[in-house]
Amino acid sequence: MLLFYFVVNMEMQDRVSQLNSGFKIPLIGLGTAALPQNEDDLKEAVATALKVGYRHFDTASIYGTEAALGEALSGAFQSGVVMRGEVFVTSKLFASDHENPVSALKTSLK
Repeated sequence: MLLFYFVVNMEMQDRVSQLNSGFKIPLIGLGTAALPQNEDDLKEAVATALKVGYRHFDTASIYGTEAALGEALSGAFQSGVVMRGEVFVTSKLFASDHENPVSALKTSLK
């Protein structure tokens, strides 16, 4: 397990893209579309991903995983597993939300 952690962590830290802001976003992220819909299982998957080095998480309102992902990340921040500034969360605006993107964004950020 330790060797696996080291290899995954090193590869993930090396694969980044620099944004215009200067931040470096990991190119390898954990997508939540296929994660278990059971909130406790999803939170455990996110906690494990953080422990092995994931710092980028992808979600969308349609996946139904945003709230559990947010709770898992909040717990990790509070317990000191990772700092908020180290984690990226990406989401999507679907075609049905183009008429009112602000409302869709507010829903995603809850």
